[in-house]
Amino acid sequence: MLYLYFVLLAGCVLLFAAGVVEQRRHYAALHSIQARVLVNGIRGKSSITRLCAGALRGGDLVTVAKTTGTAARFIHPDATEEPVYRKFGIANVVEQIGIVRRAAAYRPDALVIECMAVMPALQEVNQSKLIRSTIGVLCNVREDHLAEMGPTLDDVARSLCRSMPENGICVTAERDRFHILQEEADARNCELIYADPEMVTDEELRGFSWFTFKENVAIALVVAELLGVERQVALQGMYDAPPDPGVLSVERYVTPAGGKLAFGNVFAANDPESTLMNINQLLDLGAIHRPLNVVINCRPDRVERNGQMGEIIPDLAPENVFVIGHPAKSAIDAIPAEWRDRVVDLGGDRRPGEEFMPLLLERLPANSSLVSIGNIHGQGEELLEYLAELPADESPADTPPAAGVAAAAPERIDPYAAYPQATEERFQASRTQELRIIRPRAGAGTDDWPQQAPPAAPGPDDRPEQAPPAAPGPDDWPQQWHDPSQRS
Repeated sequence: MLYLYFVLLAGCVLLFAAGVVEQRRHYAALHSIQARVLVNGIRGKSSITRLCAGALRGGDLVTVAKTTGTAARFIHPDATEEPVYRKFGIANVVEQIGIVRRAAAYRPDALVIECMAVMPALQEVNQSKLIRSTIGVLCNVREDHLAEMGPTLDDVARSLCRSMPENGICVTAERDRFHILQEEADARNCELIYADPEMVTDEELRGFSWFTFKENVAIALVVAELLGVERQVALQGMYDAPPDPGVLSVERYVTPAGGKLAFGNVFAANDPESTLMNINQLLDLGAIHRPLNVVINCRPDRVERNGQMGEIIPDLAPENVFVIGHPAKSAIDAIPAEWRDRVVDLGGDRRPGEEFMPLLLERLPANSSLVSIGNIHGQGEELLEYLAELPADESPADTPPAAGVAAAAPERIDPYAAYPQATEERFQASRTQELRIIRPRAGAGTDDWPQQAPPAAPGPDDRPEQAPPAAPGPDDWPQQWHDPSQRS
């Protein structure tokens, strides 16, 4: 028996020694990369990761990136990418160790990596042990993963703040709960920067070949400026960056019955607020039109999210609501009773697309739009594969005006043009509180930033100059920011 105790003790000592060696090697790999950007938040992390990496590549910085969202990808410095291999297909935060080791082999100037942890404790481990970011990104706080980070949105905000770097920098586009983020940043001696979407012009947004948002571009521009990349160079790098597989997109098809179908893939926005925002943007731009149809894909491990998608049906006012996936009941029960007569239950566990898609297409009006919401995995992938086999509609758009719509969509739709007035009005209505707007000026290097910071709630004409509190940053990066309101 004593022999077995000795074997157990020896094994524990060996495991401890191996852990110490692995940790030292990991930290050595981390510290060989001067700039480490960790992207966290609820929605848009993968897109922001790609935008930041593209902006830094545009500035001739050797940049490695890794996304986790719809399809996990390792992105090499030349922008080529490959899927992240996962044993048994199971994601685990420990894979970040291997990603850092691969990235360090390139001797890069920067690593941009998406946070893959959901549990608050794991988010803290991901930051403090695995990545040790020098620049953090907290893109937004939305209604998702409430079981792990909730139950309230304030709780979600505080949970996400666990990825903030201590004595570092954090960039955010979150406005409604900025005060919570500021409290958490102060507790970590972290400089919090608000990336103002208004710093991105409509003309600059037009340069993208896919749908994106001003908030995402603003974050990437601030990150690029922090690392010394000029604005126009960063924008060109973002234009050239390949989009995420789950990016918001619209395709036009011809149905088997000869009708025209505009299909909006909104699977990536799988929380209710982002889903409504994306669909409203597509409607405002004319990329999709009414009559509008909605398909909700359900997953057994996302029952709460299935219900959230059902609850927003009245806000979308669709002609038909198709429910696929399993359990379909979790979404149908959440749809208000007055809308249930429009629901078509096509769900089922592992039901193939060849079985439910013909039934779905038969119910669609001849010239209509279909948007997919919920989760992409499972029958959502079956839906996308089936639609991809349909012939593309290359004819000019000739959509008649729907009921309550003043005019038809233009013959040639430019979905990347300036935001329509309806979208701008919704955005302005959401700006309900005063924030200190902190962003680097265009064309200025990090050594040229004026050493002044705006007060917490400045007025339009009387913003006094203040010296910012001392906040030591990672390595030797400056910690002073520019107040755009004081520019002429």
